[in-house]
Amino acid sequence: MARIPIALQLYSIREDCAKDLPGCLKAVAKMGYEGVDFAGYYGYDAKDIRKMLDDNGLKVAGAHIGLETLIGDEFKKTVEFHHILGNKFLIVPGLAESRRSSRAAWKDTAKVFNEIAEKLKPEGMYTGYHNHSIEFQPMDGEMPWDTFFGNTNPEVVMQLDTGNAFHGSADPVPFLERYPGRALTVHLKEFSKTNDNALIGEGDVRWSDVFKLCETIGKTQWYIVEQESYAFPPLECVEKCLQNLKKMGK
Repeated sequence: MARIPIALQLYSIREDCAKDLPGCLKAVAKMGYEGVDFAGYYGYDAKDIRKMLDDNGLKVAGAHIGLETLIGDEFKKTVEFHHILGNKFLIVPGLAESRRSSRAAWKDTAKVFNEIAEKLKPEGMYTGYHNHSIEFQPMDGEMPWDTFFGNTNPEVVMQLDTGNAFHGSADPVPFLERYPGRALTVHLKEFSKTNDNALIGEGDVRWSDVFKLCETIGKTQWYIVEQESYAFPPLECVEKCLQNLKKMGK
């Protein structure tokens, strides 16, 4: 399979982005990242962001957006915004309590995602869901992750966050095996039982297994680095993460 490019989830450096988004995008590109994943736009419109990206040779690996922005009258505005950005992955990073309070609620939410995915098809876009830890706590005899992805169509992206899965006491590897072709974008986040500030490659994630599955059955199009704990300044942390990935041959 062709090499999978590496992007940065900008939430990792959110305080820096809030002060100087153009400067952060320039720095991220200089580090060697090929794309970025958004979690907010820091007051800029889509055209301005697109120019910053183009000026730095960066692609968009996705964006974290609220489910409400994909429903009703908001849908058209959201699609237009992301067409300008050049983004095809519209990923929901969390849900209101009412949409995840029971197994039945998760099934109903899965139906909503199926409908959105169908509407996005003609636009060349995907929706998907990003985990935290609650999705791996059994509910009515089944993990919500399985309830959701067992009831969504293949087009709904399984954006597995490796570190967050571990925080839910779940090894991400079996889920990559269980849902082939669904992990079009994957969040690479470290987890360590002994070091809360571990960077990628310094903890307990079985990276070689993750990479093997993403690069064979996962159909992964982007690796996305996300770092949420900091032994060094955030920009330094994400640069070290990328360096560690390169040492692993990525």
